[in-house]
Amino acid sequence: MIEMGMKISSQANIAAAESAVEAINARFGSAGVEAISTQHASGHKRTYVSITCPPAHWLALAKWMRFDGGVNHCSMITGVHHPDGGPDKGWEVIAHLMRMPVVDQKPGKALVHDAAKLSGNDVPMEYEVMLTLPQTDDPVVPSVQSIWVGADWNEKETWDLVGINFEGHEYMMRVLNPHDSPQGFHPLQKQHQLRYHGHNEMYDDAQGFMRLPVDVDLVK
Repeated sequence: MIEMGMKISSQANIAAAESAVEAINARFGSAGVEAISTQHASGHKRTYVSITCPPAHWLALAKWMRFDGGVNHCSMITGVHHPDGGPDKGWEVIAHLMRMPVVDQKPGKALVHDAAKLSGNDVPMEYEVMLTLPQTDDPVVPSVQSIWVGADWNEKETWDLVGINFEGHEYMMRVLNPHDSPQGFHPLQKQHQLRYHGHNEMYDDAQGFMRLPVDVDLVK
């Protein structure tokens, strides 16, 4: 762990991001992968690495990031449906990943990192990876479930809600919708016109909350 009150300096943060960008572009640039360093618009405005990756090269990039780049945590994978995005942009998968100097602690021991002395792959870093898929009725990207344990639930959730398939994912199942939901039903696909998007349509609440009076005559 890093002792409370300590943080990576801006200089170390920027240098680590630029080093990661250089390594990724050198290794995968010829495959159409592009990495840049950018800053968050709010908060501490820390620098992070943003990557665009062709879906066909996602698994190779993920393995390299995990085992050569020290990226050891998958915090989120999500997806977006773009029916009006043109022929080359029908779907997106976005992965948020972290590199953190975390090790298994021995009983009775505590490893404390000095933030000012961290270097190389020990410097914490945030990564964003974006995969774009063309218009298709069967969006598929490789699964990274075997690389980051955090991808397991996130890929299930993305398939359940958005309908993007993750090739190689073991034990894919519904995790938010009822298990007996109709095959092909994924509520965050844009053809499902939710009432709160301005349409006269709504979903029943599976948890049993009552409809508001304004909703009484609306149908699914």
